[in-house]
Amino acid sequence: MALKEYRRKRDFSKTAEPSPGKPAPSHRKERRFSVQKHAASRLHFDLRLELGGALVSWAVPKGIPLRHAEKRLAVKVEDHPLAYLEFEGTIPKGEYGGGTVQLWDRGTFTPATRRPLQDLKEGKLHFTLHGEKLHGEWYLVRFREGENQWLLIRGGDDHPALSGSAEARSVASGKTVDEIAAAPTTTPDPAVPFVAPMLAKPLDEPPARGKWSYELKLDGYRVIACADGDRVELLSRNEKGLTARFPKVAAALRRLKLKKTVLDGEVVALDAKGRPSFALLQALEEKRPPLCYYLFDLPCLKGRQLYDLPLEERKEKLRALLAGAPDPLRFGASLGSDAEAVLAKVRELGLEGVIGKQVGSPYEPGRRSGAWIKLKVINEQEFVIGGYTPPHGSRTAFGALLAGVYEEGKLRYCGKVGTGFNEKTLRDLHRRMKALRQDAPAFDPPPPVGKGRYGQGFTRAELAACRWIAPRLIAQIRFTEWTHDGRLRHPVYLGLRDDKEPERVTRETTHLSDLP
Repeated sequence: MALKEYRRKRDFSKTAEPSPGKPAPSHRKERRFSVQKHAASRLHFDLRLELGGALVSWAVPKGIPLRHAEKRLAVKVEDHPLAYLEFEGTIPKGEYGGGTVQLWDRGTFTPATRRPLQDLKEGKLHFTLHGEKLHGEWYLVRFREGENQWLLIRGGDDHPALSGSAEARSVASGKTVDEIAAAPTTTPDPAVPFVAPMLAKPLDEPPARGKWSYELKLDGYRVIACADGDRVELLSRNEKGLTARFPKVAAALRRLKLKKTVLDGEVVALDAKGRPSFALLQALEEKRPPLCYYLFDLPCLKGRQLYDLPLEERKEKLRALLAGAPDPLRFGASLGSDAEAVLAKVRELGLEGVIGKQVGSPYEPGRRSGAWIKLKVINEQEFVIGGYTPPHGSRTAFGALLAGVYEEGKLRYCGKVGTGFNEKTLRDLHRRMKALRQDAPAFDPPPPVGKGRYGQGFTRAELAACRWIAPRLIAQIRFTEWTHDGRLRHPVYLGLRDDKEPERVTRETTHLSDLP
């Protein structure tokens, strides 16, 4: 799409808005979107959808509609370059659009058809947002052909109410519009790039050779922090923004005034006994549990990559960096080199497991080389939701989730998950699954008809009653064991997570022979 109108309206010697260049080839399977709160002559929201190599944009004066069938005027404006997805700052007074721009939400979206550009041309676009704040279906409908006035309409159920913090704060900086207006405008700094986190191989037993250091396996969100002074961005392992979700963590890192530094750690919620609980992370606004950001590695410090430094040297630099750090920042210390002793203590405390790290090993971004391993006491991992069964008895919304993992590029069915829900979880999860309904199962092959074991079988009538969804939602599941036929025994739902791509969810099982 042409960006001539965008260029014509702006003087890039005066505004910090991104100048359009040739878009880089995209290897993403998903289209991105952003919503920016724009305090110009009048406060409004800008909805931007990635289509045809640019951001097709609408100004929504009264904000994004959240109630079912609620309509808001949306005025179509000039297309913006893809770099605008991350723009936040103040456009100088007197320039086009002068005022403060806050990155209010971002994420990916799914068009309802395979021809969204044609749908747009015809004047009706149906899409589903997967954002840090916004989820579910919306429609854009043009008033009359040739006009820029459209309606933005909420589809599906009502959107859950947003907290005061989510309403007010940026997903990039965690700042309000007023706080952004008071700060100097900057653009994203390539000197503090995202570092893909190093990954751990699952093992059934501790390795017999090599020198290892063991740490607690924390049941939370893996978070990479990119910090440069007051600008702090928290990112998941697949680069989804988490700054707005954990504003206290970002605020604590700002107080350290770090320069061009990247930190690796895990944000966890603590239960009444001080133990990490992934389920509590799903209810931050309701229960407000204590949060901690356990930092265990330091890939970059003051603009210098530390990948080749031995593990223990990186840890020592991290320890010094965090000396006197405010809550909720914590140093992720080693528990020693005796795997059996550490595992025994973990079992006693009812924790999930441990992470082993080879002494002297480098930091390997994005790799699962075997220099880091994980040993689990409790079986727990991610599963892709491929459908659900209807409710029975007093149960509302749905009966059980149908879970699976990917194997050789195909989603394999692993069983039904019918426990771990409360009424709110049932309602919210059902709403999100309905937005992803499809006619055929994504499982290949489909779940089998037969008695099965541990309540995992289907009759033909039960299978016909299942509701199938596009495999986009990932659930964290705890279970006692895998059965011989690849099914879960005693599975319990813990919550949804969005820090991993569904296609990367596989069965976690590795043996000592797989280590280098």
